[in-house]
Amino acid sequence: MLRAVWPRTSVSVCLVALAATACSSGGGNHSSAPPAASTTTTVPGYRLDSTLRLDQVQVLGSHNSYHGRPYPQVLAALRNGNAGLALTLDYAHAPLPRQFALGVRQIELDVWSDPLGGKYARPSFPIQVGVRLLDNPVMRTPGYKVIHQADVDTNSTCLTFVSCIRLVRAWSDAHPGHVPIDIHVEMKDDRVTEPMFAALEREIRSVFARDQIVTPDDVRGNAPTLGQAVRAHGWPTLGAVRGKVYFTLDNESVRDAYLSGHPSLRGRLLFTPSSPGQDDAAYAKLNDPIADAPRIKAALAAHMIVRTRADADTFAARANDTHMERAALTGGAQLVSTDYEQPDPTIGNGYVVRIPGGTPARCDPVSGPPDCKPTDVEDPARLTVKVR
Repeated sequence: MLRAVWPRTSVSVCLVALAATACSSGGGNHSSAPPAASTTTTVPGYRLDSTLRLDQVQVLGSHNSYHGRPYPQVLAALRNGNAGLALTLDYAHAPLPRQFALGVRQIELDVWSDPLGGKYARPSFPIQVGVRLLDNPVMRTPGYKVIHQADVDTNSTCLTFVSCIRLVRAWSDAHPGHVPIDIHVEMKDDRVTEPMFAALEREIRSVFARDQIVTPDDVRGNAPTLGQAVRAHGWPTLGAVRGKVYFTLDNESVRDAYLSGHPSLRGRLLFTPSSPGQDDAAYAKLNDPIADAPRIKAALAAHMIVRTRADADTFAARANDTHMERAALTGGAQLVSTDYEQPDPTIGNGYVVRIPGGTPARCDPVSGPPDCKPTDVEDPARLTVKVR
């Protein structure tokens, strides 16, 4: 979520020695058709699939889900010159398939426009402090790149938007009964234009077929606006959306531009951050579960899906402070994001965020029906591919 704090030139590839294994799946050819599933699958039905809505379940999310720990040379240099910043960047996520195995059902990807290719292939600060960067061809190909800070914090477990969402697609194909996965997108460029929105949506369509995505048009149905549809009926039932993905936009600053020409998000793929009463009011980004508690309550009353955070900038985790986590889980936000889907051995205190009783998801503690059990949401034993 941080903006680059050094002069911007270009960005990196994966860690050379320490995290070379994290740099898998960098593929950047996003003009190909969506990959076909290798098997014919059947998705088992769940007891409440015809009535339990997507806005009535709570799932674990990860913040900056692609983020690898910064190169050792970068961390060392930052500690000498900006120790506070170094502390906030010193965390690492598991590769996306491992996160899904741990129960993550919401991810966040930071995307940087690179229509010609090569813009982020040679990040200045890592090179300045002696990082020997591999020449990864994917960084020279056109398409959105997935990194945190363009010239400083550039280690990523999946370097392109397409390669990241291909990992989602592959896991989803292998586990067709999963709760829908929210792919939360932050557009990091200082100026975002309509051609950049179009390019982002083309990359999404190159990986996912239309019927694999829950879109604003699907949720709106025949209602005059998306907000009216959600307030009246909520989101679709789990039975209608199991095994699918949906995309949400992080940036409030580009919301109006994304809505321009697409009232109530007609024809768009991403849900925009909004508030009750707005035409696009289906999704809200309210990252502080304590300070934002009244706004979260109002959004839930309007049947919106809310994303919040259980921790931020590594501080709560290092102190093993669970106040923010407890507020996030009990406040009813459906997407609870963390930097610690698994314990970090460099901290050593065992801090980790889990959905209580979740398997991995659970019925939302505020909006879920009283007869709902975690296994009505998702049961790991029922995610295995059934081949016909």
